[in-house]
Amino acid sequence: MNKLLKVALVQQSNSRDLANNLEKSIKGIKQAAAENAQLIVLQELHRSLYFCQTEDVSVFDLAESIPGSSTEILGQLAKDLGVVIVASLFEKRATGLYHNTAVVLEKDGTIAGKYRKMHIPDDPGFYEKFYFTPGDLGFEPIDTSIGRLGVLICWDQWFPEGARLMAMKGAEILIYPTAIGWNSQDTKDEQIRQRDAWIIIQRSHAVSNGLPVVSCNRVGYESDPSGHSEGIFFWGNSFIAGPQGEILAHAREDQEEVLTVTLDLQRSENVRRIWPYLRDRRIDHYHDLLKIYRD
Repeated sequence: MNKLLKVALVQQSNSRDLANNLEKSIKGIKQAAAENAQLIVLQELHRSLYFCQTEDVSVFDLAESIPGSSTEILGQLAKDLGVVIVASLFEKRATGLYHNTAVVLEKDGTIAGKYRKMHIPDDPGFYEKFYFTPGDLGFEPIDTSIGRLGVLICWDQWFPEGARLMAMKGAEILIYPTAIGWNSQDTKDEQIRQRDAWIIIQRSHAVSNGLPVVSCNRVGYESDPSGHSEGIFFWGNSFIAGPQGEILAHAREDQEEVLTVTLDLQRSENVRRIWPYLRDRRIDHYHDLLKIYRD
């Protein structure tokens, strides 16, 4: 029997106006719900600018507790609309202890669970190690009324281990709130290679695990507050892929969009019967994966 699930993602641009950013997210959620979406995914750190372009201690003022004001607002919205929402927040766990956290709001407005970003980058323009402590909740899917969700965040999407562990624990969908973009100093060819690699790696997680993937990126230009760089052009290109990596919906690189598509989760069962990757894994010879590198 088919198990149909209508999913949506909200690709938006952000500004310094926190209230306006949240209103954009809410508007996108309402539009998706009006199109009968049951699961709605927001982009990474959707409440603010991507503040990790610089290291600035005053930015910690943006962090909030979970539960907190954002989960209260989005939880009430989830309840009013009867949808499940995946939101990405700057979590204050304690003074001096912060996480990049995705929280899942259930249809009744409660918090179904949360995931703290495990892989934390530290690159020019992406100084996340200054702000975020690596997650300590592991790669644990979150059970909801619409299925078991494998939620990860941005840099996690480049690591096959996270996707595999989510699949091994019964995730039915892989979900990646994201904030990634171009450096204007890169050539056009290099920009295309980076964007294509980003799409390919996530489609490969769909293929190797036989699961749909929902990847929600931000869009638009955000300047570097320090003036040391030319800022980031977030490349959009949010997409939803099926369990063989097939693109089911794909957003543009320069516009805000709400993407919706109906997934048939039974396809994962069918695909896994044809391509039994889990059956043929040679875990008796994978012990070296526990090493950082084989010298």
